[in-house]
Amino acid sequence: MSTQTTVSRPAPFVEDIGKDLAKQAVAMTGVPVVSTGITGISRQPGETAEGFKARQDAARAFTTRQESLAGLAPQVAGQDALQRQAQTLAQQGVGSFQPFLASAQTLTGAGGGTGAGSISQFMSPYQSQVIDASLKEFDRNAQIQQKQIADRAIASGAFGGGREGVEQAEFMKNTGMNRAQLQANLLNQGFNQAQAARQQQFANQMGLASALPSLQAGDISTLGSLGALNQAQQQAQLDAQREATRMATYQPQEQLQQYGNLVTGIMGGMQGSGTVTQPQPPAPGFLQTALGAAATGAGIYGAFRR
Repeated sequence: MSTQTTVSRPAPFVEDIGKDLAKQAVAMTGVPVVSTGITGISRQPGETAEGFKARQDAARAFTTRQESLAGLAPQVAGQDALQRQAQTLAQQGVGSFQPFLASAQTLTGAGGGTGAGSISQFMSPYQSQVIDASLKEFDRNAQIQQKQIADRAIASGAFGGGREGVEQAEFMKNTGMNRAQLQANLLNQGFNQAQAARQQQFANQMGLASALPSLQAGDISTLGSLGALNQAQQQAQLDAQREATRMATYQPQEQLQQYGNLVTGIMGGMQGSGTVTQPQPPAPGFLQTALGAAATGAGIYGAFRR
């Protein structure tokens, strides 16, 4: 007696595809994975000739795939002209406060001489003209007063006498002292003004220099931002190179995986067919049942006799 058992099997061409997939998968396990061209392959100590040749073949295949995938390789756009210009301007601004510090340092000396930061640099260029004009006016007034002394002497009949001489001498003495005092006052006034201007300039420069910590912090921040920008640009380029290398390295495995997914989809969508007839053992008859019972009884009887 026999029964029929229905076994679902894919179509023959699908089975062929599955066998081909399995064959390729097995073959893939024997291919070494390399991510460099033939120039980057060198025989390692203890490596067999067959293993080295396999890696060389894989490296040649990698170069071929890398060339074939060049159009799909990731790329990173470089900085445009505005970004480069901004970076240049930012770098030029670093340390721009140093001239103010240098200028302030020239104002910390005693102030003598005619060098940078000296008092003479802050003197008014019109000071000598002011002094000359003031002394000239003083001399004119002195001459008027001296003539008035002579006129009074003439009017009193004492012209040329001792009394007039004493008065003229005293006048000349006082006039000389007053003239010298006027000149000294003008010079001192000019000096004080120049000293005040120098002190104000020093305060201005030190005010700028007092911002040094914040200026330096700004420079550090600017340089750090530029460095981060450059680092990000370089990292993007490295990531793109790595991705291109990965694509060329694992293209065979990815293609095989896609092939396997395709085969799985085909096999899942195909209806199985075919009927297989398998023989089924007949049901045990009465004689077989009796013989089995007898054999069992004999075994038990033998066990009791031991």
